[in-house]
Amino acid sequence: MKNMDLFSDGKPGDVKDLAPLAERMRPQTIAEYIGQRHLLGEGSLLKRAIESDKLFSMIFWGPPGSGKTTLARILANETKSKFVSFSAVLSGVKEIRAVIDEARELLERKSIKTILFVDEIHRFNKAQQDAFLPHVESGLITLIGATTENPSFEVIAPLLSRTRVLVLKPFSEENLLAILEAALKNKQKGLGNIDAKIDADVLRYLVSLADGDARTALNNLEAIVSMVQNLPEDKRVISLQFAQDALLKKSLLYDKDGEEHYNLISALHKSMRGSDPDATLYWLGRMIAAGEDPLYIARRMVRFASEDIGNADPQALVVAMAAQQAFHFIGLPEGELALAQAAVYLATAPKSNALYTGYAKVRQVIDAKGYLPVPLHIRNAPTRLMKELEYGKDYKYAHDYTDSYVPQEYLPEEIRGQIFYQPKGVGFEKIINERLNYWRQKKKKSED
Repeated sequence: MKNMDLFSDGKPGDVKDLAPLAERMRPQTIAEYIGQRHLLGEGSLLKRAIESDKLFSMIFWGPPGSGKTTLARILANETKSKFVSFSAVLSGVKEIRAVIDEARELLERKSIKTILFVDEIHRFNKAQQDAFLPHVESGLITLIGATTENPSFEVIAPLLSRTRVLVLKPFSEENLLAILEAALKNKQKGLGNIDAKIDADVLRYLVSLADGDARTALNNLEAIVSMVQNLPEDKRVISLQFAQDALLKKSLLYDKDGEEHYNLISALHKSMRGSDPDATLYWLGRMIAAGEDPLYIARRMVRFASEDIGNADPQALVVAMAAQQAFHFIGLPEGELALAQAAVYLATAPKSNALYTGYAKVRQVIDAKGYLPVPLHIRNAPTRLMKELEYGKDYKYAHDYTDSYVPQEYLPEEIRGQIFYQPKGVGFEKIINERLNYWRQKKKKSED
């Protein structure tokens, strides 16, 4: 059965002639499709499903321009089912019901199944996603969703359990070069009739700008070729400098509200924890170049100073706070260097998570034991009644003793002797560890 498609078959002068290059160059068959070999290689689950015409409901998860919509259309072209494209941005429950009713009628009257492709399925709310459930489960429709967001967070669990998530990867440099070269040679749908002379380094530059996004690569190619297409044939030459001037600065792949935001801050945090200053500087630079709020980065570095360094180097927290203040005072771009200085300091500082794990133990004990009463001898006694109730009785003032230390108990009776903070013996914590061992031995002797 013919699939529903906005564009015609490409006769001169029709709507498709006006479509962007990326749309015109969409492959129509698996044989034409470049990339995603992990999904479409011989013997793969999806390839076998296509060949047997037994598609299953699935969700394509991948970055922009990784071929999600194109692959869905190919599945439609190579199946006997009816293909209906659906936009989560423009449609609601009412439209879903209409599609379901039509799908039921087609199945009952003509035994034709319906493939429902939902672009940006993560934009559907819970009620809209719920509307698909019984029909996916019964097999009335084969659902193919496409999303740039992690389905684990954006798709409801019942729907997720009834579909397979197929991860599409960004196109490799080799894939993108092949896609661009095909567009330059294709005279029917591509740019072959313009006969522009493009250096190989220009194509590599376009690939570097695209960050694995085929749509971006094709859009940029079309943009620079359009600038020379009306020139005499011998003038249709595109050099690297021409392309760089035309396309200006590269726009990095980054979404401050999406997964890439968390991937990059995770990379920065783990690089600092792993004591790798070079990787630390790279991920810091990536985040700033992509438009991340530098004060957000500063806040994460302040947290890192306590979580991953702690008292192994008490100056780490001071440096992190100083960087935050310096950036707040100077701003962009000069303030970036203060963040870079702090990030390298944190990366090269001795590491200890003793504070982090110690405080986590405290929280666990509080959750388990509740709010234990403060021992009487360390309670404050500002009134006569409190003194009569023995608040502060037998408290020993540390400064009255040698080394300003005297053995006494400060924890509630129920958790007496509990050790939360155990220094790792690196950096300044080595000195702290020696002090604690001395005090603990002295306390143990007093108890014997």
